[in-house]
Amino acid sequence: MILSLRTLMAGAAAAALLTGPASAFDTKARAAYVLDYTTGTVLMAKNADESLPPASMSKLMTLYMAFEAVRDGRLQLDERLPVSQHAMSYGGSTMFLNTQDRVEVEDLLRGIIVLSGNDACAVIAEALSPDGTEAGFANLMTRRAQQLGMTNSAFANASGWPAPGHRMSMRDLSLLASRIIEDFPEFYPMFAEKTFAFDGRAPSNINNRNPLLKLNIGADGLKTGHTTEAGYGLVGSAKQGDRRVIFSMVGLGSERERAEESESIVNWAFRQFAERKLVRKDTEIARADVWLGDETSVGLVAQKDVTLLVPVTPGTRLEAEVVYTGPLRAPIVEGQKLAELVIRPEGLPEHRLPLFAAEAVGSGGFAKRMMVVSRTLLARLQAPSEEAM
Repeated sequence: MILSLRTLMAGAAAAALLTGPASAFDTKARAAYVLDYTTGTVLMAKNADESLPPASMSKLMTLYMAFEAVRDGRLQLDERLPVSQHAMSYGGSTMFLNTQDRVEVEDLLRGIIVLSGNDACAVIAEALSPDGTEAGFANLMTRRAQQLGMTNSAFANASGWPAPGHRMSMRDLSLLASRIIEDFPEFYPMFAEKTFAFDGRAPSNINNRNPLLKLNIGADGLKTGHTTEAGYGLVGSAKQGDRRVIFSMVGLGSERERAEESESIVNWAFRQFAERKLVRKDTEIARADVWLGDETSVGLVAQKDVTLLVPVTPGTRLEAEVVYTGPLRAPIVEGQKLAELVIRPEGLPEHRLPLFAAEAVGSGGFAKRMMVVSRTLLARLQAPSEEAM
């Protein structure tokens, strides 16, 4: 029999579970995903697993693989790479490279991050491709994405240039952003750079297009995107205090709408949610019934403090319950896993926390065990029969 205790026994813990509902945020984006990176809490998911044209936001995959190559020694930051006719032929956002150039890898990375250089992506791709082609590198991108858990992504090129089958989901893009931040802290500061004047040859393309970088709201990355097919999009991240928020969105109608929507998402994520310590280590959360023990119940505790992200608007109680299969049969060892605490913040995913025995409970003596059995049998005999009902 599975039992649930909705009333928490520990007064301090119960008081901490008072909070309010998440304020709804209805984004104009076709698809969006907002993640509190610090706690792993998903704050918003709108069409988050739909595979859509990602435009230049897919350059993050090219960058991730380039960072891996530098870390592994397959590329050197000061290494100079040749520019092919294919790379030079790209239009759109470019570094204005030509086939006479040999460009340092570090400049190419900045050219992709800050200038969104399609030509720079092709140069990196051809250098790392097993067959020297951008298409060969795109196949590697797809396989590596699958290994990283990006199950709704496939690539036809390194830059996000419109092509059949070149798709990513917003959840995948946020996962990729998280991996870049986590795996390559030495490169991540590049994403906050506002300008990059490569060789003085492209004065009209020296500014980072990320609209959040100039707003003083903690934004430090990552990548914009725009094509006619995809609309306007952004993979963004901002850090305020100890919290970091990562988000991805696509399908907005204009550059201005992208700027306004991304600022609204960041402000909403930081203002409407806060971290709260909901459970303290070794504080009794509840008591569970024990069968045939020298005690009739056992305390349930967590083995670590639990801090969760919760809505901050006052007025609604956060739902929490202790779930276990019981009554629990003695003997019970101190520290034995016995139950789960299920916490359900309104509008956010539930959180499950294992609970353990606060103390040992031995088997009851013969007399006590017989008394428990007798009481149980007597209760069953006195219960009304189905025929009498």
